[in-house]
Amino acid sequence: MSVTDPIADAITKIRNAYRAKHKTVTINHSNLNEAIVKILADENFINSYELIDVNPEKKIHRKQIFINLRYTNSGEPVLKGIQRVSKPGLRIYVNSRNIPRVYNNTGCAILSTNLGVMVDRDARKKKVGGEYICKVW
Repeated sequence: MSVTDPIADAITKIRNAYRAKHKTVTINHSNLNEAIVKILADENFINSYELIDVNPEKKIHRKQIFINLRYTNSGEPVLKGIQRVSKPGLRIYVNSRNIPRVYNNTGCAILSTNLGVMVDRDARKKKVGGEYICKVW
């Protein structure tokens, strides 16, 4: 079965794993998914992640990303929500002056710019715009 939107698939897997109170989740690898997961780790929404290569002995036939999810001491998920904004059928682009603020700067917007994938704060500092991939709070 082919996935038409691998970013939305990865975001949905992460969201569902948090809702089901899982400790870990595995998503399919792509360079953009890896960049998004790296940002989630840098912003402390997840504990850590690991890239898993192809291993036919363990029945892993494609590269994957193994993510350790983060919870508070009381068991509440640190990541309250994650939402895909730009979709394959409707791309959303923003310039550097119109980058949205997510929940009064308690969350972050993830943008794909010509300088790489970055959060909204970095894009404002560097004065670049790009595709508004998703928002996290």
